[in-house]
Amino acid sequence: MKLDHLVQNWIVRKPVARSRGGIVATQNRVAGEAGARILAAGGNAVDAAVATGFALATVEPWNSGLGGVGFMLVYIAREDRVHVVDFGPISPLALDPADYPLVGGGVTTRDLFTWPTVKEDRNVHGPLSIAVPGHVDGMGLALEKFGTFKFADVLAPAIALADRGIAADWYLTLKVAMTARELSRYDTTRRVWLPTGFPPVTIAGAPLEHIKLTGLADTMRRLARGGRREFYEGSLAADLVEDLHAMGGSLAAEDLRQYGARVVPALETEYRGAQLALAPGLTAGPTMASSLRELERMNVTGRGPGAEAFVAYASVLRAAYSERLETMGETSDHRDPSTTTHLNVVDRDGNMVALTQTLLSVFGSKVVLPRTGILMNNGIMWFDPRPGTPNSLAPGKRPLTNMCPLIAHRGGKAWFAIGASGGRKIFPAVFQIASFLIDHGLGLEDAFHHPRIDASGGDTVGMDPRLPSAVQEALAAQFPVAATELVVLPTNFACPSAVYRDPATGEHYGVSDVMSPWSGAVAEDAGA
Repeated sequence: MKLDHLVQNWIVRKPVARSRGGIVATQNRVAGEAGARILAAGGNAVDAAVATGFALATVEPWNSGLGGVGFMLVYIAREDRVHVVDFGPISPLALDPADYPLVGGGVTTRDLFTWPTVKEDRNVHGPLSIAVPGHVDGMGLALEKFGTFKFADVLAPAIALADRGIAADWYLTLKVAMTARELSRYDTTRRVWLPTGFPPVTIAGAPLEHIKLTGLADTMRRLARGGRREFYEGSLAADLVEDLHAMGGSLAAEDLRQYGARVVPALETEYRGAQLALAPGLTAGPTMASSLRELERMNVTGRGPGAEAFVAYASVLRAAYSERLETMGETSDHRDPSTTTHLNVVDRDGNMVALTQTLLSVFGSKVVLPRTGILMNNGIMWFDPRPGTPNSLAPGKRPLTNMCPLIAHRGGKAWFAIGASGGRKIFPAVFQIASFLIDHGLGLEDAFHHPRIDASGGDTVGMDPRLPSAVQEALAAQFPVAATELVVLPTNFACPSAVYRDPATGEHYGVSDVMSPWSGAVAEDAGA
């Protein structure tokens, strides 16, 4: 199947990191280098993951940060066991569904989900779109339970990056330009991201300009001094609440005081001799587990994924999303789900981390809080604004999310850790790449560079036109299909990353999303 218009007439490959020591794979190599330096200084996988997670708030701030949420999977080698750190979103206790009246007329939101439109898009941006942020408590709890470094020490790289500012290269200009109308709605946000009234641009040939995320470095210093609960119970919490109250938000001091990240057992499922650990509950983990059980009944193994395998992938994915739509209150994407970030770490001792963290939409709620410089999430958009569904708006409630971090272990050792960003496209990407590795014996580099499909809801199966013609013909014979190009923007496919331990040699590998300009995998001996 040919495209009417080819956006990118090139072949892109992403380098793979290789080491006997530790590796960090992330959507932003600068943040990954911060984590690799923690590994080189003797830190373990959790130390490096937390340092990288905080660093991402300063160099990729539109995807995640202090105002966000997420899930972390931690494999402890000496236990051969995976733990889950859940720092997912919760709606404010004072949330009133009546504050989100539907516009009517069948209009749908033009962001990640096809919910009926709420008056003034209150669930999409602005102070009423903000869920209780769990990022800081989740990072701190993971460090306390499984790390070795002090909280202030893993914050230090992020503070240094925040002091320097984020480089205004072409990709930053493009990301800001795509959201400029929404960013201009809020005074503090506009002053940071549209300082001249336009997206930041570095003049050709000039040294890169840097955008200072006003207040963020000082906020991180306050956290380094006060610890993770400073965000929820200290003077920093008071500043957050005061700003939100002044803007008309419903998030209050009691929401922050009551919030606590938690360590919960992983959802474990066996697949063709491997143990796969997933995040449980209101994530894509349960759907992934049931889909793998269905795939295991099909004949998809071989010397590379061919037509039979891709038809099986499409069939399983379409059935899985049909069930999520009918029974879990999820609905389909409406446009580019380019948001969220994912990172993975393996250390010299074989511990692994798969960490997905997010603001939900690109730039989250579009609200930068003036006293702290924190960009807040828009987690309320995860809820269905219609009453009477499993995922309907309600106070003090956890919504259904799309995150799907995964760690595979086999024979008493970790095998690979993987995850992705990209909204509802996350699970199909993780599902297919896991099958490439397990069912077809592909190496990490080949698995990540292999074309995929996307069947994350909607009427058609998106096919990468680089797939062999036999695969495309087999898919077209059974499903409505559409040619879908893998491009920098829009994000037509999810953006995965992974670390991998070679079972034969014990050597470690890492790779990041092929088409993300800033992504990269960094070995600890390259992070100095």
